[in-house]
Amino acid sequence: MAATPTVANPVLPGCHPDPSICRVGEDYYLVTSTFEYLPGLPVMRSRDLVSWETIGHVIDREGMLDYTGIPSSGGLYAPTIRHDGERFWLVCTHVDPAEESRFGNFLVTATDPAGPWSDPVWLDADGIDPSVVFDDDGRVWMHGTRLARQQEWHDQTEVWVREFSRESMSLVGEEHLVWRGALHGAVWAEGPHLYAIDGRWYLVAAEAGTAFHHAVCVARAEAVTGPYEGSRGNPVITHRHLGTRSDVIGVGHADLVTAPDGSWLAVLLAMRTSDGEHYPLGRETFLCPVEFEDGWPIFAPGMGRLPREVEVPWVDELPADGSWQPDSRAGGSVPASDPRWTGIRALPSTVATVRDDAWVLPVRRASLRELEPVSFLGLRQQHADVDAEVELDVSALAEGESAGFVLRQSERDHAVVSVTRSAAGLEVSAVHVRGGEERVLASARAVEGDVVRLGVRARGDDYDLVADDAVVARVDARELDSASTGGFLGVWFGVVATSHGAAASGEVRVLDSSYVPA
Repeated sequence: MAATPTVANPVLPGCHPDPSICRVGEDYYLVTSTFEYLPGLPVMRSRDLVSWETIGHVIDREGMLDYTGIPSSGGLYAPTIRHDGERFWLVCTHVDPAEESRFGNFLVTATDPAGPWSDPVWLDADGIDPSVVFDDDGRVWMHGTRLARQQEWHDQTEVWVREFSRESMSLVGEEHLVWRGALHGAVWAEGPHLYAIDGRWYLVAAEAGTAFHHAVCVARAEAVTGPYEGSRGNPVITHRHLGTRSDVIGVGHADLVTAPDGSWLAVLLAMRTSDGEHYPLGRETFLCPVEFEDGWPIFAPGMGRLPREVEVPWVDELPADGSWQPDSRAGGSVPASDPRWTGIRALPSTVATVRDDAWVLPVRRASLRELEPVSFLGLRQQHADVDAEVELDVSALAEGESAGFVLRQSERDHAVVSVTRSAAGLEVSAVHVRGGEERVLASARAVEGDVVRLGVRARGDDYDLVADDAVVARVDARELDSASTGGFLGVWFGVVATSHGAAASGEVRVLDSSYVPA
């Protein structure tokens, strides 16, 4: 008898946090948070929950949202995607930690999930993590999380539910407070999702923050507005009780969906770690089997923790190249047309042009340390062991201008191996910016010619910065992850071109980019 096919967790490695999923017919659509990176909110499609294809992005044109000056780990938080039978709805939070007027929740809609999506409709609701559910009678119910108006403890939050009018495109009627967390003293009851299942309403929400103590809790009610009764099994899944010996931590932020065979699954986030604390790849998307017993959902039944592999009996044949990457492409060259390319606070098309399917970056004044559009293009690190490189034509760099390969966590934390044009020619060097303080890792040395290969050889916790196949410096990956730096992101690999604040005139051509799992 043939063994049941399985898919390895995570199903979307690398920084794919806060997953939300909906099923429309035989297709599944999934979105994740993207924070300050653009285009924002990739829409991924699958028929089997194993192979994923990026079909578009929700925030993909200028003017949809204002990213000016938004710091790292600001921007787009915790989207929810749903379908009402006619069109797709997506609600999300746009966060500017420094400017309250740009902090808000919005709704966009589309008939085609590949886009275009509508301009945002702003919701008169404070807090974060909005979600939406459709009642059988056609009514629309928005819900979300905010700090409790009357706090009994620091960072106590409450989940609200309120009707939404399709006609006025606004919240209407009475607000209902339905949840304050499963545990007394628990912080950040967030990421709420409501479901109508077998005549009951179920609330699935995260708890305890999105780091080590993250958890998933469940409540149910006879009416969408409550009152809600918490499960005696809460939290229904967490890894915090496993301590730092677990190689997966921070399990939470779940969204339920039915599999092709009718069984239940959840997508949720968690982090892989080698030491129980650090996770340079960021928060990733995992699958978890779910069964209902006595009217309650049981996550990872019989196991009580995220499985390393999930059985997918509806899959006839697993992809030969694995499922580690959206679009089921094997590692190798990454052309300019690849949907994984992102910019910082700017669309790639606004900071670079494409010639012969290769990026051309004009040099800009801004460096990676500044809160303005940077001449940067990058993609997520998705493997602990990987070789990533860019081949750059730097013949058009002006004196004082630099082009580099970046390991980026934020403007305050990143490492760069770069070439700089000086009066004497091209020189290569490496720096590590940690907590805003710059440390020189390797002083300048001459480079021959106008074409240079820069990149990284990542092996576990070691990042070797490379120039023309020679190791220039080493960086500890644990010093670039969000456990050390703060924030919510994994590490991005990318290319940058800067004049370090001086007038800029040059450009850099990316002749080749590669990402090869080791």
